[in-house]
Amino acid sequence: MGNKIVQEKENVPVLSVEELSVSFNMYQKGLRRENLEVLHKLSLSIHAGEILAVAGASGSGKSILAHAVLGILPGNASTRGRMLYKGQPLTEKEKRRLRGREIAFIPQSVDYLDPLMRVGRQVMGVRGTKERQRELFGKYGLEEGTEKKFPSMLSGGMARRVLIASALMEEASLIVADEPTPGLSKELAEETLQNFRELADAGCAVILITHDIDLAFRAADKIAVFYAGTIVEIAPAKDFRAGKEALRHPYSRAFLEALPQNEFRPLKGFQPYAGKLPKGCLFAERCSERSGMCMGEIPMRKVRGAEVRCVHAR
Repeated sequence: MGNKIVQEKENVPVLSVEELSVSFNMYQKGLRRENLEVLHKLSLSIHAGEILAVAGASGSGKSILAHAVLGILPGNASTRGRMLYKGQPLTEKEKRRLRGREIAFIPQSVDYLDPLMRVGRQVMGVRGTKERQRELFGKYGLEEGTEKKFPSMLSGGMARRVLIASALMEEASLIVADEPTPGLSKELAEETLQNFRELADAGCAVILITHDIDLAFRAADKIAVFYAGTIVEIAPAKDFRAGKEALRHPYSRAFLEALPQNEFRPLKGFQPYAGKLPKGCLFAERCSERSGMCMGEIPMRKVRGAEVRCVHAR
């Protein structure tokens, strides 16, 4: 009986996102208020020891997901659905308690650094130590004396490395990394992804939001493909490495074809605007496989060991 309870606990995801929708209350022309839904019934989960890479075009909602998980959405945002952390409801109160402790965040913008505080102090925070700060700065090539500088005195690459060091100060169970590699050299970017891999292998769960798909393919366990505020496919990273024929959704295949190392074939058209979403499949207008079946509700379903939102997936 005891072994069964332990096994069940091990199978509980570190984070579960269930039917999450995020809307923003916005003012349009003529002071008309409009509720724009930018994430739509989005579900995913990640276990200890996994890296889940989140890929997709700009504006597809990847960073909104990160901010929703961290509880740092702006005041005009509203959410539906639910999130669980280690099987327990992840309420706004719990997000505040866990943020910076068990849940670490590496933001996309270096503007998250306090311009009036020396970076060494920022990285240590309340519970960190000078020894750990020095260890991390050395690991990320930040020379001695960097800790005494203010953010304005750092290059873009140095500031990004400071953000990474800050997120790794404590032993988090979940790391949400929003574009952590821009501004880093190829070697340092590869090393950063390897560090994430080592953290995952030690039991951490990592959500990696990235445009650097090549690195993600090599480091991640699963890839979630975003399109127009929802997930169209969650598949093992090995399927992306195998090529487009291993994928299930037409957008996933088109996304892979558009990469420079592949056919570099751009996809005509644009993602639909959040204020004018079509009925049914959000990708249908750009899809060569569309049919009347695409006009209804399209739930996620399991196909060949992955999850996909497409009636024609095979």
